[in-house]
Amino acid sequence: MRADDPASLGGAATDLARLADEAWETVLADQPILATSIGDRRFDDRLIDPRPAARATHRARLADLAERARAVPADDLEPTDAVTRLALIAFVEAELDVATADVARWALDPLDGPQVQLLNLSSYQPVDTPAEGDRLVERWRAMAPYVDRLAANLVAALDDGLVSPEAPVRAVIDELDDLLDGAAGAEALLAPASAAHPDWSASDRQRFSAALDTVVREDVLPAFGRYRATVLDRVLPRARPNDRPGLGDLPGGEAAYRRLVRAHTSLALDPAEIHAIGLAAVEQIDAELAERAGRVLGTADGGEARARLRSDPAVHFATSAEVFATSKAALDRAKEALPDWFGTLPAAPCEVVEMGSHEAKHSTIAYYLQPAEDGSRPGRYYLNTTAPETRPRYEAEALAFHESIPGHHLQLARGQELTGLPAFRRHAGATAFFEGWGLYTERLSDEMGLYSAELDRIGIASFDGWRACRLVVDTGMHALGWTRDRAIAFMLDHTALARDNIVNEVDRYITWPGQALAYKLGQLEIRRLRDEAAGRLGGRLDMRAFHDVVLGEGALPLPVLRAVVERRFPGG
Repeated sequence: MRADDPASLGGAATDLARLADEAWETVLADQPILATSIGDRRFDDRLIDPRPAARATHRARLADLAERARAVPADDLEPTDAVTRLALIAFVEAELDVATADVARWALDPLDGPQVQLLNLSSYQPVDTPAEGDRLVERWRAMAPYVDRLAANLVAALDDGLVSPEAPVRAVIDELDDLLDGAAGAEALLAPASAAHPDWSASDRQRFSAALDTVVREDVLPAFGRYRATVLDRVLPRARPNDRPGLGDLPGGEAAYRRLVRAHTSLALDPAEIHAIGLAAVEQIDAELAERAGRVLGTADGGEARARLRSDPAVHFATSAEVFATSKAALDRAKEALPDWFGTLPAAPCEVVEMGSHEAKHSTIAYYLQPAEDGSRPGRYYLNTTAPETRPRYEAEALAFHESIPGHHLQLARGQELTGLPAFRRHAGATAFFEGWGLYTERLSDEMGLYSAELDRIGIASFDGWRACRLVVDTGMHALGWTRDRAIAFMLDHTALARDNIVNEVDRYITWPGQALAYKLGQLEIRRLRDEAAGRLGGRLDMRAFHDVVLGEGALPLPVLRAVVERRFPGG
């Protein structure tokens, strides 16, 4: 078939569109919580099926989709559809890589395990009608068998030699203790009862509240009790020591790690190569931090500067309210500056939300949740405000810009509103694009004049060094035999992050292998594309136009993003 043959073009494009829809439907049906989070309410009564047979079936579907996507003839597509074809292949192959690595079958996750994820559901599953209330109760009713199946997976994985290291196992036990011993767990699970729509009749409200209370107290909480017993009695005694935290210490771990590296970075890089990139970046950023600290703190010694940044109460918050207020002010300031740097802005608003007590203790310092596509929920920047005395003032603004505006909210909300693209390109894509964009905007925000003072600019170097360290410690632990303590020590030596944050971060890299590589690799590529485009145009690059091109195609794999940018900015 020829590319100039309208019939063949139409046929290939139609096949591609149908395949893109099928792939997205496959992922949503398999991940119903993802569907709810983006505002697709069709699966609100379900949870993922974690049983091995269901996972095998899903992997087979993904493998078939990947084969069919590769079979769509590229020469028969217009440029926009050609980008969709490449993006679809990468999307399905990344899903297949993650599903094949199957870390979720055995890894205990303090950040997004069931003891966190299920309690967060009520914050983004609305109950505006009695029918929606019924579907929520059905989903809550599905929690007990879901948690029991996860426990069964953990036990079965032990026979395969697959088990988490001790640190995340103990963290999950701690979270389960809090969930079961305190009121936070029941409150989070029962929260929808007080959020039911005021137009409901008294009988509907009473029926919903009673049903929810029954399922939580008689089904869900006892299931979490059984899960805790499994983790404590069966998993903990066989947990790996913390000096063997990496996938490389597990059967099939080396191949699994390579799959996850490819899935999250969209690049075919060897772990040793990534490690070297990280070491070079750390060295460069160490020098930048020392130079900035010399101006602000009066010492250019990196070790002394990091010690002061960690220990000086003057550069840390005193109250949780201060943490929240500083972040909100940064977000408000960024909103005002956007039109000078971006041509197209998302319609969906963004708000700052304090992280719930059920997750804050073992969570990262912040995260972002995209808005509901139907406009019923704004984008939300979830902020960890616990232990404010450990939260540095100099990090707060860089963090806010990364997680909200011009970072994740601008990219994700804008992506949802690209109505001319297939759904998978509007809602999903390469981790390296999502997180690379977030990290890119931390330095872009300085160009935009958003930082309040030189102290806040120290946060730029500190955070950039943190992401560079990820390249070193993630590959170090999972491919090069590093211990958990060595990873923590490296980050203490090369970032100004507080020790408790570093410990939580290292445990995150243990639990989510490869994901942390996406940030720095994505940032480096976006900045490289910008510099190359400016060079081709003799330095006359319009930043609004460049950013609109980068954000205007969805979260593309980095090689596909490169092709798009080079086509749009070919030189004069």
